[in-house]
Amino acid sequence: MKKMLGKKTAKSDKTNDKPAYQKPVAPSYTEQWEKAGLTVVDNEFGIVFKRQVQYPFHYQHGHYKLLSFFNALGKWQEAKFEHPYALDMNEKVLFFDTETTGLKGVGTQIFLLGFLEVADEGFILTQYLLADPAHETALLFESKLWQKNATVITYNGKSFDWPQLETRWTLHQKVLPKLRTQRQIDLLHSSKRLWKNDMEQMKLKSVEEEKLGFSRIGDIPGYLAPIIYLDAIKSGVPDALMKVLLHNEWDLLSLITLYIHSTNLLFEEAGEESAKTFTNIGKWYADLKESTQSVRVLEQVTSQFNALEAGNAQYYLAIQHKRNKKFSEAIDAFVASLHFVDSRKKLHVLEQLAMIYEHQIKDYEQALYYTQEGIQLIKKNDQWRVEQKQKWEISWDKRLHRLGNKK
Repeated sequence: MKKMLGKKTAKSDKTNDKPAYQKPVAPSYTEQWEKAGLTVVDNEFGIVFKRQVQYPFHYQHGHYKLLSFFNALGKWQEAKFEHPYALDMNEKVLFFDTETTGLKGVGTQIFLLGFLEVADEGFILTQYLLADPAHETALLFESKLWQKNATVITYNGKSFDWPQLETRWTLHQKVLPKLRTQRQIDLLHSSKRLWKNDMEQMKLKSVEEEKLGFSRIGDIPGYLAPIIYLDAIKSGVPDALMKVLLHNEWDLLSLITLYIHSTNLLFEEAGEESAKTFTNIGKWYADLKESTQSVRVLEQVTSQFNALEAGNAQYYLAIQHKRNKKFSEAIDAFVASLHFVDSRKKLHVLEQLAMIYEHQIKDYEQALYYTQEGIQLIKKNDQWRVEQKQKWEISWDKRLHRLGNKK
């Protein structure tokens, strides 16, 4: 029996040996794609097609020269407040974008990895193109993302590009070095913060046209990119695929100018923006607990725009004043916002005024007035749910009775 067990153990050890990686054969169209302007990179896992373009610092994309990126960094060095989008002057930055064969699912592959980095004499664009699905390990390895240590700047990268990359990396984890975790700045999030209620769409193309001064001429729609790639590896003809690379190139250049423009806005140094945008900035600073910066921005909105446009700015300014225990200023700002905010904010304004007059000013007549106004608003509004109105009515009636007893 011992002899038999020994043989089984030996057999088991043999089956646990990892099979050697089988390097896939280069596709038949390799030479054809080289002639189109791509370089072939041969590594231990297969081949990758590579394209590289260098942009001088004075290159202009839309409203901005790429050199302005360093001016944006300079602003963050001098800033007297904290912000999650701040970059250090010496921080390595990697602008990153992908193109995939679909939007979700394990079967979705990344077929194009695009990077834009700062070099000594300009910005260098590097694109890695998947030779065919069998060469995916080669593509991921050649990206050097297992070696890089940089802040990754994307547009919707936190929700899509990076998770997709992690999924594909996991499928090849037995042969690939471990993927490094990087700090990320997602400019889609900042765009939503800056232009909420001011832009109908937050697609990068819309932001380019409305805010960055760049219009794409001859661009392919993004949804066609996977179809074009799959057709290219089937036919071997790369012509349309080169337009996909140009689409990705424009995405990356726009990431630089969007970061520049967003930074300028956060320092209030970009003109032709609406009261809504600057109000959003003031609210963003408030959410970051940067009260001084928030008040400064919101006060500028209230001084530069008319009462209607500045209504929401007055509302958020009043909240900051109340938090800073500047109750007189809070009352003025709440009253200024009262007729220019939506119904839900208006109810909150009435509540805050009633509270300040009751607890801080000790003016029970005024507190009673704003309480009655709030109760009337609740009763008249037909858009709020019945259950919610009932809860509010109970709460406001308690305040009404309490004030009645204090008079």
